[in-house]
Amino acid sequence: MSQIADITVFDGAATPVSHTLKAISVTREKGIIEALWREAKAGVPVYAQVRATMKMQRNNSGVWRTECRVVVPVMESVSGQNAAGYTAAPKVAYENTVVMTGFFHERSDDAGRRLARQLAANILGNISTTVTPVQTGPLPELFDQLIAVS
Repeated sequence: MSQIADITVFDGAATPVSHTLKAISVTREKGIIEALWREAKAGVPVYAQVRATMKMQRNNSGVWRTECRVVVPVMESVSGQNAAGYTAAPKVAYENTVVMTGFFHERSDDAGRRLARQLAANILGNISTTVTPVQTGPLPELFDQLIAVS
């Protein structure tokens, strides 16, 4: 099993900025393994941090269900104070969420799972040229090798 580790990922800004998601926890409950990562930006409440989770479970049918979820909270902007001089603390206005779920038959192999994941990744990234599939890291290991972090 892979050990949970921090994830550094770049955003899609015009000038890309790296975000480091700190490894927070791995839980095992009722056959579900779930790992949690969260950005640790100073001055931003924990509930307003970018976070990622990865889950793995084997269904009764023998099909493996893998999931990667990325959540980006968006804070309200506080524009001023009320008549009494009170300024409300900012809070999360909404969250943008992306979920990638894989369903893999127990008879599937690494190559077939990697093919499905890479096709999806290339469609998401509008990649129309040949690229070498990434084979390391928490998501490729989860989807391709059915290895959850510990």
